[in-house]
Amino acid sequence: MLIGEVAQRSGVSARMLRHYETLGLVRASGRTGSGYREYSEGDIRRIFHIESLRSLGLSLREIGRALDDPGFMPSELVGDLIRQTRERMEAETELLTRLCRIDAADPARWEDVLQAVALLQALRSTSAGVRQRAALASVHEIPVPVEALVEAALTETEPNVAGALRWALSRSGDDGSVLLAEGLTAPVAAVRERAVQSLARMPGEEAAAQLRQALTHPDLAVRRQAALALGSRGTADAIPTLIDMIAEGANDSDAADALSVLASETPDANHIATGLLDRLAQHTAQDPARSRLTQALAGIPGAMASRALGKLSDDEDRAVALTAAYLLQRREER
Repeated sequence: MLIGEVAQRSGVSARMLRHYETLGLVRASGRTGSGYREYSEGDIRRIFHIESLRSLGLSLREIGRALDDPGFMPSELVGDLIRQTRERMEAETELLTRLCRIDAADPARWEDVLQAVALLQALRSTSAGVRQRAALASVHEIPVPVEALVEAALTETEPNVAGALRWALSRSGDDGSVLLAEGLTAPVAAVRERAVQSLARMPGEEAAAQLRQALTHPDLAVRRQAALALGSRGTADAIPTLIDMIAEGANDSDAADALSVLASETPDANHIATGLLDRLAQHTAQDPARSRLTQALAGIPGAMASRALGKLSDDEDRAVALTAAYLLQRREER
């Protein structure tokens, strides 16, 4: 079969077939009486093999090795191709994400595009100072899509930078709250914790709603952070978790402060006092949890908390009795 017929049958141009022959990838098995190349069925099969391997992304050099080296192990090469393809896909995905974020900023001039690109790159800098400045600049100087701020906040490990990112996100509206809530489903515990910490700084009802949902999250750390945030907002749903935190000694001072805010800003003072007393009754004498729960009663206003402290002044646990007597005296002095 002559080169023109091979080109028509295989879909490979005559020029490319000559190039393959120059590289030694394929050679015509014979010649006609007039000196034209004549390809056998075996030659044509090899051409199809070459095209198949090209479709997998192999270079012509790799194809020659694959076809001619008897000891060649295809699994190693296929593994390399998978790795390279994944790297290209990740790079293309990152580029697409960056373009979408720039488009979301609705730039009017090329200068705006360049500034947005610079700021997005700065948020990924290895320098904490550069990242912090970028987070602060995103509020007043160059608008940055909220998706970029959320991504940065969920991956940031430097406390000062994380604080700047949360401050910037607190001005992003409900979209920021919704995207941060998605971070609560992340498989990595540290990411979930950053998500709830950022949500705690978000104003508005959407953030509060996401935090209320987080009170039933399977991650205990998320539940506790959500309770502290909701307690400071005066949300009574957080009361049971805050009482648990005091009893368990987990951020108990912060939890007691949050209960104090709840008791002073909502009509739940008696409910909180009752909850603390009920939890006290669940612990035996000498249990440190009883002292923490007694101390928490100091921040709860109202007659019920005072009566509870009076009763605890005669408690069989001497540490509890002394604490309650001291707290009651302070209340009476005020």
